[in-house]
Amino acid sequence: MKLTKWSVMTLTALTVTTSLSTAADWPHWRGPDYDGISKETDWNPAAVNTPKIVWEAQVGAGYSAVSVVAGKLYTSGNFNKDTDAISCLDANTGKPLWRYEFPEPLAPKYYSGGSSATPTVDDGKVYLASKSGKIFCLDAATGKVVWKKEFGLKMPTWGFSSSALIHGKAVIFNAGSSGVAYDKQTGAVLWTSEDDACGYATPVPYQTDGKPTLAMFAKDTVMAVNPDNGKVLWAYPWKTQHDVNAADPVVNGKRMFITSGYGHGGSLVDFSGTQPEKVWENKDMRSHMSGPVLIDGYLYGFDDNRLTCLDWTTGEEKWDEKSPKKGALMAAGNKLIVLGEDGRLAIVEASPAGYKEIAAAAVVDGRCWTMPILANGRIHARNSDGHLVCIDVSKGAKP
Repeated sequence: MKLTKWSVMTLTALTVTTSLSTAADWPHWRGPDYDGISKETDWNPAAVNTPKIVWEAQVGAGYSAVSVVAGKLYTSGNFNKDTDAISCLDANTGKPLWRYEFPEPLAPKYYSGGSSATPTVDDGKVYLASKSGKIFCLDAATGKVVWKKEFGLKMPTWGFSSSALIHGKAVIFNAGSSGVAYDKQTGAVLWTSEDDACGYATPVPYQTDGKPTLAMFAKDTVMAVNPDNGKVLWAYPWKTQHDVNAADPVVNGKRMFITSGYGHGGSLVDFSGTQPEKVWENKDMRSHMSGPVLIDGYLYGFDDNRLTCLDWTTGEEKWDEKSPKKGALMAAGNKLIVLGEDGRLAIVEASPAGYKEIAAAAVVDGRCWTMPILANGRIHARNSDGHLVCIDVSKGAKP
């Protein structure tokens, strides 16, 4: 495990800590509010029609999204089929700043393999867990190891894919039957759960009567977990084919939407009572990987190989669009940012009235299953081979 040689040359220049982030930064998986929605408004959706690629980089094979904090971009990927790396790039130029490498197999299994989780940046540190369960806390400025360890828990079929969630002094992962938490400064175990295979989604934080709670997607249930001690507050059965629960739950008030692929579907669950109860369930949003977003009472997400819109309250399908296939999305305000499986980037109105594109263009080739990320007037899109492109969509960018 090492820092690559060229990384040493950059260390003296990195004096600004990552805690000095801006409002348009994207510090971890699913963004500042953990919902896949950015509050950024200072960007030009129409610029996607004639995309200006500011820089390109090779970040290694896999499906890690990017995190952008204080002018630096963090992601992960696999190189040479036997090495994973956590990479830090200059977010403005794409110039490599440092890269921390460690042994990790590509591990293709009915797909191309490579890294799964997205780095989490918090208070000058970067946290990541690999598919085999290696955990790293690195200095965000230098890439030097602060601490490292391993889950030592049963690995699911396609490896661990949870990104790190920061809660107070803890860093929490979806591993074991209902999660595991470490002291984010030292790596000491704060609490753990039974040694069982986990789901593939990242823990989602929300409030229950003013108390912090996590939505944890296990292999065959969704659970509410107390992040302070790991206690399971309630559980709702959700058995899926191959135990693949990968799309993050969406929480609004005391209701939670869960969705899984392989023909299963989605369900809205009410947890206001003593036991969670189903409000509705259908097969109109079977999200295999990419989690949906909730905007003004409507869900926008992938139903296997099509994009669809559902009414949050009733589950009624409002429209569907097949062109993105099995892609990924996020949102900014009332705009969907959709990266199709074939690398076509589309900006779409978030409206139940119908699918309406504002702008679209092919931006990267190969298979694209990773969430595109808007941060500071730029959209970042990658393919499974690790080709990452940065596209200027700032107010000054011309369509």
